[in-house]
Order: sequence, then structure tokens, then C-alpha cells
Amino acid sequence: QVQLVESGGGLVQPGGSLRLSCEASGSIFSINAMGWYRRAPGKQRELVATITSGGRTNYADSVKGRFTVSRDNAKNTVYLQMNSLKPEDTAVYYCNANILSFSTADYWGQGTQVIVSS
Repeated sequence: QVQLVESGGGLVQPGGSLRLSCEASGSIFSINAMGWYRRAPGKQRELVATITSGGRTNYADSVKGRFTVSRDNAKNTVYLQMNSLKPEDTAVYYCNANILSFSTADYWGQGTQVIVSS
């Protein structure tokens, strides 16, 4: 059984920063890509950023230059550093990881709320 547990969400003022973390645990042989998605109120879930096992990153245009995705392979953890936050970044943020356990599958965290408001 594999679990992804996120932390770090909360309420922040526009222009502020937050750091999200997501740790994978359980019967893990290896982890391929990891990343973050978000769902804003009334909208579909969208990709925020991904990172491969080798460290190659990909970002949504809306967060480029403000957000940074990174990972610690020894800790099975992916991070999302969010700077210069805007009200339109308000959403539930979900961690995703492609994990080889007894088989290879995509796993999702439970989501963490980020609210950007003054």
C-alpha cells in the first residue's frame, strides 16, 4: 500500500510565500515523476509543476518564475516553493507520483488548501 501525505497549505496574503511538502510512504520500489496539481473553485484540476526522477522540471505558464518544484529522493518527498502568490493561486493543491510498488501506478495525495487573500 502506498500513501502520499501533503502538508504546508494555509492562508497567506498576496505577495507572500508558502512551501508545500508531499511524502510518499509504503511499499515503494522506485518513484518516477512527481508533481503538483491544483483545483480552484469552479474549475477543473490543472497541472502546476512536475519533476522527473532525474530532476527535469515542467511548469504551467501561470506559475513560471514564481513556483519551484524540487524533490528529495532519499526521503521520497516532493516540494513546491510558492513565491509571489496571487489570489488566483487559491486552490486545493494535490500531490501526484508515479510509483513502482507491486505494479506501477499513479498515486494522489488528499489535497491541501491554499488561500491567497488579504
